[in-house]
Amino acid sequence: MFKKFIILIGISLGLGILVKQIGMTSHQALAISIFCVSVLGTLFFWNFRLSFVFLGTSILLITRTIDLENVIKFASLDVILFLVGMMVLVGLMKEAGFFAWIVGLILRIRNLTANKFLISISIISALLACAVDEVTSIIFIVAAIFEICDYFEVDPTPFLIISVMATNIGSSGTVLGNPIGILIASKSGLTFEDFITKAFPVMLLCLAVMLVIVRLWYRKTLAGLEHKMKELGYNEILVKLISVPPEKNLKISLGIFGVTLFFIALHHRLELLWGLEPNTILLTMPLLSSGAVMIWKWRKARDYIEKDVEWWTLLFFMLLFAQAGALKYTGVTDVLAKNLAGLAGNSLSFLIGIVLWVSTIGSSILDNVVLVAAFIPVIQSFQSLNLNLRPLWWALLFGGCLGGNITMVGSTANIVALGILEKEKNIRMTFFRWFWIGLTVGVVTTVVVWAALTNLPFYK
Repeated sequence: MFKKFIILIGISLGLGILVKQIGMTSHQALAISIFCVSVLGTLFFWNFRLSFVFLGTSILLITRTIDLENVIKFASLDVILFLVGMMVLVGLMKEAGFFAWIVGLILRIRNLTANKFLISISIISALLACAVDEVTSIIFIVAAIFEICDYFEVDPTPFLIISVMATNIGSSGTVLGNPIGILIASKSGLTFEDFITKAFPVMLLCLAVMLVIVRLWYRKTLAGLEHKMKELGYNEILVKLISVPPEKNLKISLGIFGVTLFFIALHHRLELLWGLEPNTILLTMPLLSSGAVMIWKWRKARDYIEKDVEWWTLLFFMLLFAQAGALKYTGVTDVLAKNLAGLAGNSLSFLIGIVLWVSTIGSSILDNVVLVAAFIPVIQSFQSLNLNLRPLWWALLFGGCLGGNITMVGSTANIVALGILEKEKNIRMTFFRWFWIGLTVGVVTTVVVWAALTNLPFYK
């Protein structure tokens, strides 16, 4: 640990001195060093990531690198409050048995075969990730995979990998699928409708490509499962054990969640109709719904806030956003934007490629929120160069989501699923068992997105 700490300090100080030598101001050099410490600290010392952003933000304020007003401005409280509201709603859905009900639907597929199982867990994983956070959805999908694989006596690991990859791909389909979706939407002006019409179709295409790849990659595993399914047949007891009928609480919960999604989907049109600020409905609807939930379930309201809201993660996001804002406040991102534009010769297609591949590779190593928080001010700085920013926002979104498939630590869903695998089945994932299929899926789907962003007219 001590060696990692020395390396962390050395890299950060070295970077600060380097940028100072090439002409940046002291405040710019400090902003870069502090952000570098927070990013690398998250990578090297995951459990201490909140400490790094607390200390770093305090230093930025004390040295007057950024003022308190702009720390609050860049902390993106609108995004944080949106996530709080959605976490409360997801807690309600979990308590009402929504996810167990979804799992039961998989088991009720008539004449279940290995291919049907593969397609169903992939599609449900992707669609659940579009509607709720990826971590909650993967927990319940993994539970279903374990139950089914245990009954048919097959290794659950390949199917767990497939479901996680589908989850990461699906999280790019809507604003709700990943924290970076709402972060990008709030900073770029993209609406829920934009995501549905532009991101969702490409997400489905990437999912189809993934299915083709994993069908070939795991053909022997699927053949083994097919043989076991024919040998053991349909298990009615297993269906009854996992399936949960949609009781009254679940129906009401689904109604509340459905109304929330309806207003989020139409937020742009409603904001225009009612003369509200952009994203007002998008960002407040989860708060209105979660407020109603806490009145309905008032005895459990405190539990929703204390247990279902990930305050540790949200505080980390807030202060990391503030540190990324310090890069913009001090002018660092303007310098980076001009240099990137000069490198690309103001070619939008080249810039799309840079943003897409850097975010894809970066998110395979770092948490995608960390990466996106760093990139957003840079993309905003391209505004002064009179470039069309929309394709760049889409490149950042897809890169941040698809890159998570490349390595076993590329996204939170990966880490959670592999943790459950080790705990429940005592199976430890090796780096290369994940890496080769992850790299194949990650690179091929990113190429698909690159082709779409540079060739389809509605991205231009």
